[in-house]
Amino acid sequence: MIGVRSLVGAVVALAVAVPSLRAADAVPKKDDVSYYKEIRPLIQQHCQGCHQPAKPLGGYVMTNHAALFKKGEKEQPGVVAGKPDESYLLEQIVPREGKPALMPKGKPALLERDVQQFKKWIAQGAKDDTPISARETIDQENPPKYTSPPVISALDYSPDGQLIAVSGYHEVILHKADGSGMVARFVGLSERIEAVAFSPDGKLLAVAGGSPGRFGEIQIWDLEKKKLKLSVPASFDTLFGLSWSPDGGKLAFGCVDNTLRAIAADTGEQVLYQGAHSDWVLNTTFSADGKHLVSVSRDRSMKLTEVATQRFIDNVTSITPGALKGGLASVSLRPLSTKRFVKSPPDPQELLYAELVIGGSDGVPRIYKMHREVKRVIGDDANRLREFEAMPGRIYALRCSADGSRFAAGSSLDGKGEVRVYRLAGRTPDLQAQALNALPLALPGVSPLIFMGDYQTNPKVSTFDGQHGAVYAVAYRPDGAQVASGGFDGTIRLNDPNTGKLVKEFVAVPLEPARK
Repeated sequence: MIGVRSLVGAVVALAVAVPSLRAADAVPKKDDVSYYKEIRPLIQQHCQGCHQPAKPLGGYVMTNHAALFKKGEKEQPGVVAGKPDESYLLEQIVPREGKPALMPKGKPALLERDVQQFKKWIAQGAKDDTPISARETIDQENPPKYTSPPVISALDYSPDGQLIAVSGYHEVILHKADGSGMVARFVGLSERIEAVAFSPDGKLLAVAGGSPGRFGEIQIWDLEKKKLKLSVPASFDTLFGLSWSPDGGKLAFGCVDNTLRAIAADTGEQVLYQGAHSDWVLNTTFSADGKHLVSVSRDRSMKLTEVATQRFIDNVTSITPGALKGGLASVSLRPLSTKRFVKSPPDPQELLYAELVIGGSDGVPRIYKMHREVKRVIGDDANRLREFEAMPGRIYALRCSADGSRFAAGSSLDGKGEVRVYRLAGRTPDLQAQALNALPLALPGVSPLIFMGDYQTNPKVSTFDGQHGAVYAVAYRPDGAQVASGGFDGTIRLNDPNTGKLVKEFVAVPLEPARK
């Protein structure tokens, strides 16, 4: 059973898959290669993306010790204890007759020392030294069991507003958006799910997560087939801040190794790598035209990267010490609305005047221009447009409405959470015309766009009813009529963004009685 504060399942009965191995044999000797500490991490990093219950390529699964001894489509056992030359797994990872190894498919070959570790482990009897507490099996056929709701760290609405994706333990749960019932459970390798995002066309669901201290993973699920399309390992820890490019061709995410990365959504190939941050990268968003990528980090900065060249362009926020009082956890691109531009549809140059809402450790939501219009001066924060009323504690999540008129933000302080909706200012052609020649611009041919001035009134629209714990995730329904939130208490709440009134609340996972 899985409790709300636990990421580790309860102890299950010890079962050794190979009859010839006795329990005493599972205890490694001093010179033995450890399956759990040495072989299993290599398999997680290089093999499980294509050989797992949700995606068993070649009919071969590699997510547990017992599965390694089974036959795949080639009708050869992957591992034969004590016989490396008869083990099909070893045959696949060893170069033959001057040709590169067949596996991992489409990826760099294993290091020679890693291949030798596999060979030595098999020769020593391919023993299983997995601790009893780590022997639980969780997959699509054996989904997690819960006695209390898991912490909700990620939410997202489908583009048509009919579904909502919710993070769980080892899984993402799909619900009807009105909370009337569960639609599907997508169970994968990652223990922790840190971000979920529907593709722009609504056909795919991307998941970012991993297992702390071991591996990060991007999953892409086919919603119609309810099958895992792609599993891409990355870095050595959980991944954060997943976002799709507008054309659905790329997925960006942040890593705890301080890097920003993006992969091709059809192949998983890495297409962008940026190392300009100095701390964990926690969230990302593409520009409306897909040409730029924005990332926020615990290093108190928001950075702009050019996608095509992978080049770091600028710090969107001030680089002056103390300008931001803490790290940033969330960023949301303000969606484009033709009502906010002089031309309808907007001129491509006007797309450069993009806006970003951010939040983090100091609890103050802020809105920034994405692109710099004036020369940087030490100590300035020229891209900042406005600071909003501070929320209690840290802001963990925020999301703009689809029409770009508002944003919702969730925060936490001393175990209590709050969700607010703020109004974003608009732009009018009249004020635009007055400002055409008002400002010198660093971007040739781009006309300055200024605000209506409705920030002079209180921009806060509502504070939500019904919050009982820290809030880690918010999502704005595409029609703007509802906001979903979730956090530490594991309950999803649906609120009216205009009034803050609680419309419905529900637990996303099926609960079972606790064992006595």
